[in-house]
Amino acid sequence: MAPTAIDSGDTAWVLASAALVMLMTPALGFFYGGLVQRKNVLATIMHSFFILALISVQWVLWGYTLAFGPDRGGLIGGFDWLALDGVGIEPGPYSATVPHEAFMAYQMMFAVITPALITGAFAERKRFKAFVLFTLLWATFVYAPVAHWVWALDGWLREYGALDFAGGTVVHITSGISALVAASMLGRRIGFGREPLDPHNLTLTVLGAGLLWFGWFGFNAGSALAANGLAANAFVVTNTAAAMGALTWMTVSWMRHGQPSVLGAAAGAVAGLVAITPASGFVDAQAAIVIGLGAGVVCFFAVDLLKKVIKVDDALDVFAVHGVGGIWGALATGLFAKESVGGFDGLFYGEPEQLLKQVVAVAVVVVYAGAVSWIILKAIDLVIGLRVPEQEEVLGLDTTTHGEIAYQL
Repeated sequence: MAPTAIDSGDTAWVLASAALVMLMTPALGFFYGGLVQRKNVLATIMHSFFILALISVQWVLWGYTLAFGPDRGGLIGGFDWLALDGVGIEPGPYSATVPHEAFMAYQMMFAVITPALITGAFAERKRFKAFVLFTLLWATFVYAPVAHWVWALDGWLREYGALDFAGGTVVHITSGISALVAASMLGRRIGFGREPLDPHNLTLTVLGAGLLWFGWFGFNAGSALAANGLAANAFVVTNTAAAMGALTWMTVSWMRHGQPSVLGAAAGAVAGLVAITPASGFVDAQAAIVIGLGAGVVCFFAVDLLKKVIKVDDALDVFAVHGVGGIWGALATGLFAKESVGGFDGLFYGEPEQLLKQVVAVAVVVVYAGAVSWIILKAIDLVIGLRVPEQEEVLGLDTTTHGEIAYQL
């Protein structure tokens, strides 16, 4: 795309959207922090807050150039934009109406929240040093390559024709699958399945869910990279799917357990948001209702399956919500994409090949993210160990790792 004149409206929308997506990471800290035991709330919130700082620097130094820099074989960006060399205030190759730095900053917030999502899987038991190393390596060797494949101008999955408007594969499938691998490798928390490990503060969790919903408008509608009709459509379908996901999960939970769960409504909203993310620039509001409904059902049952049948201790259900929700959303894009919205038709509008492309993209990202995450975690475990000692886990990471407590009661 040849650079043209900067449009003030587009630039304002992209910068505002970047700020909205930035808010999602501390919001995730609240969402996760309320779900853990009281002795681990600070440690859990710290994961998200620390990642905001760590990946902001990593992205500027080498993350952005690897993800979006001039292509090397469709697989990775080169070092042309190392430390943002050549990334300035003029339009870049990804938007003709927005400063290159604005696009970079917007994408930086995606790179920040994605590894933060994984932290819910290993909450309450991972060494802080191991967490820091994993985050840095994962952002470099998992996130950056997959972002390049899907979103960079010559990325091979983009060239192949796989659709992902705002991060179903790049953000949610990578983090969800990596979370499942991490939870499996770290093992179950002490007391898992034998004693209650209940959320200590659902008020905090619902606050986090509300802020995530708010920030998600920047996540999806901002991905239009312009203040236009496509952004408006993404805004509407995002809200619709979130609402339907909340209604569906709460209803299914009510039917199964006899009470309308507050946590179920919050989790369902997030599941709906996850599922609409890849589709938000390609589907209409009618499809968004179906996508949100599907997310509420499949993610609810995925939680039960993982905890009660497979018995993997994904502490905060990252795989069930983000992995399963992201896979459903990516496939649903291949079903419901509508040419009049985003330029592509899916299976239900006469293009079955689009669904096949979505299946291929999902399969590739699942295998790559899972395999590389396993390698990274295995290497860290061999060098410094992944898990805190048993006594520290019993006492809680707030005091044993950080030397602080969340509440003076």
